[in-house]
Amino acid sequence: MDRILIRGGVPLRGTVEISGAKNAALPIMAASLLTNEPLQLHNVPDLADIASMQRLLQHLGVSATYVAGEPGGIVLHAPEILSDTAPYDLVRKMRASVLVLGPLVARTGQARVSLPGGCAIGPRPIDLHLMGLERLGATIELVEGYVQARAPQGLKGAEIRLPQPSVGATENLMMAAALAKGATVIAGAAREPEIVDLADCLNAMGAKITGAGTSFIEIEGVPALHGAVHRIIPDRIEAGTYAMAAAITGGRIVLGNARLDFFGAAKEVLEEAGMMLEETDDGLVAGLADGGLRGTDAMTRPFPGFATDLQAQFMALMCVADGAAMITETIFENRFMHVPELARLGARINVHGASALVRGVKELKGAPVMATDLRASVSLVLAGLAAKGQTEINRIYHLDRGYERLEEKLGAVGAQIERVP
Repeated sequence: MDRILIRGGVPLRGTVEISGAKNAALPIMAASLLTNEPLQLHNVPDLADIASMQRLLQHLGVSATYVAGEPGGIVLHAPEILSDTAPYDLVRKMRASVLVLGPLVARTGQARVSLPGGCAIGPRPIDLHLMGLERLGATIELVEGYVQARAPQGLKGAEIRLPQPSVGATENLMMAAALAKGATVIAGAAREPEIVDLADCLNAMGAKITGAGTSFIEIEGVPALHGAVHRIIPDRIEAGTYAMAAAITGGRIVLGNARLDFFGAAKEVLEEAGMMLEETDDGLVAGLADGGLRGTDAMTRPFPGFATDLQAQFMALMCVADGAAMITETIFENRFMHVPELARLGARINVHGASALVRGVKELKGAPVMATDLRASVSLVLAGLAAKGQTEINRIYHLDRGYERLEEKLGAVGAQIERVP
C-alpha cells in the first residue's frame, strides 16, 4: 500500500490550479440517468470516487467517452437503462452512490439500491432521501440491505419539508422531482454551491428549477429531459485546503479558478485566524498575513456556515497557532479521528464530546501517522508540511478519493513530498 513522505518546513510559493468539485460532479454524473441523450461534462476531476461512480453508472447502462484533448471532459449517455439495481459491491465504497436512487425511480419507475458506504465518520442515514421519495409517491421497502423504491405510475409533485438541511437528500429529490408530474417544493433545502451547480445542469437539460442556493427550492416537473453541456464548478474544499497549506508553512500561493464566495463562513474564520485571502481575476491569493496564526474558535454548520469538510484541516492549522482554539463539530459524529494522529506529531488537543480544544505549539515534529478518512488524511498532510523532519502518512488511498494529483500540485509550489509504493 502506498505511503506519502513529507519533509516539512518549506514555505509554499507558486500557483495551484483548483480542480472541479468532486461533490458537484458526483450528483451531476448521476443526472445522466434522467435522459436518453448525451450529457457532456467539463472540469470533471480525476479521482477514485469519480471512477467508482462511473463504474456504477456503466453497470446501469451509461456509456462514458472522453472528450479528446481535454483531461476533465467526459460524455455520459444512457439511451436505455440496462439495470435498475445498484449492487452492494459497487456502492459499498462510496456514499454518493445513493444519488442514483432518485434518477432511476424517476426514469424507470423502480430502483433497487444497496445501502451506501464511504468514510467511517459516523452514521449518515438516508432517511430524508426515502421520506422525500415517499412524499413524491414512491413506495419504499428495505430488503436484505437494499432500498427498493417503486413508482409504476410515475412520481407526483409534492411539498417536502426537510427537518434539517441534507445535501444528498436535496440533490436526490431535485433530480427525482425534475421528471415528476406537477410542482414540487423542497423546504429546508441545503444551500451549498454544489446544489446550485446541479440545478444549473438540470435546467440546461430542460428542467424547471428555481430557488437553488436558498432553503426553498421549487421544481416544475417536465415530461422529459434532453442532453446538455455543463462545466463543473471549482472545488471549494480543495481550495480551502491549499489555502491553509500556504498559511501553515508561512507561504503564499495563487489558487487558480478558486472562488472566495464558495468559502462561506470559513472566509471570516480563516482571516480571524491570521490568514490573508484576496480575490484576483484568475482566482484567489492565500497565505499568512502579518502577525502569524492566532487561535480561533470554529463550529461546523451547513453552508453558508463553516464546512465540516474543512474542520480537520483547520485543526491542523490551529496546532501551530498562537493561543488556543475550540473546534466544535455539529454535522458528523466521530469526525475527530485525526486527533490521535496529530498528537503523534506533537499537537496538544483535548476532545470533549463534540468539541476539541487545541492549544498551539511552537513546532510539530515528523512521525509515522495513519490516515483514517478523506479529510483527516489531508489534515495530516498539512501538519506534515509544517513539521520539522519527516512525516510518513500511511493508508493514503483515502486521499485519492478527493484530491487530484496532490503530490504533484504540492511539489510544484515547493513542498518536499513524494509517494512511495
